[in-house]
Amino acid sequence: MGSKGKACKVDTCKKHPANCVTMVPIFNHLDRQQMEDVMHHVHAVTFNQGDTIYRAGDQATSLYITHTGKIKIYRLSDEGKEQIVRILLPGDFTGELAVFKDSVHEAYAEAMVQTKVCMISRTTMQKLIMNYPSVSLKILEEFANRLEQSETQTTRFATEPVDSRLILFLVENMDVHNQRVELPMSYKDLASYLGTTPETVSRVLKELQVKGYIRKESHQRIDLLNVDALLML
Repeated sequence: MGSKGKACKVDTCKKHPANCVTMVPIFNHLDRQQMEDVMHHVHAVTFNQGDTIYRAGDQATSLYITHTGKIKIYRLSDEGKEQIVRILLPGDFTGELAVFKDSVHEAYAEAMVQTKVCMISRTTMQKLIMNYPSVSLKILEEFANRLEQSETQTTRFATEPVDSRLILFLVENMDVHNQRVELPMSYKDLASYLGTTPETVSRVLKELQVKGYIRKESHQRIDLLNVDALLML
């Protein structure tokens, strides 16, 4: 592990796993007794903003579940340029490859804000899968979802201009009830995720606002005023 998180007090740790486990898709289908078995094996850790949870090349030994906060998963190019792969929000998890094989991490994981993480060791996860086979099916389902997202992102990088990539990101992250987007990251991180620069993100957003397609309520909050028109651009 990179920068060490602060292990919470024992009594605090006992309070965190229940919410952590029940919110993650690979466990939330289990019955109460099965859920309690999983909770018994969870170790809760708090990471401060900027802490490295793991680095590329580190031995993968645990499943990490985001309880509160945000985690960015990213890779570094040979030139040291950061490329964000995905952002983990509460209920999301990483390190799942460690469950199936002895391997090392191929990316970096960093806490974007103070983040509480529930960790389950590889050996424990393997035992849980043996006891509850449905967990492995849920993990495979998540693998399929991530593969689809990765292929979509790769295709967009190759075929879509930056403006279109940003518009699609906004639409896909929009709250359908009020057509509002709460950006889960800074312009810098969003630019890294979309394969562009913060200046370009800022410019495109400003142009969309001037043209009446969006309204920026704040740096992180954006209202989409005409989704159909946006998708036609």
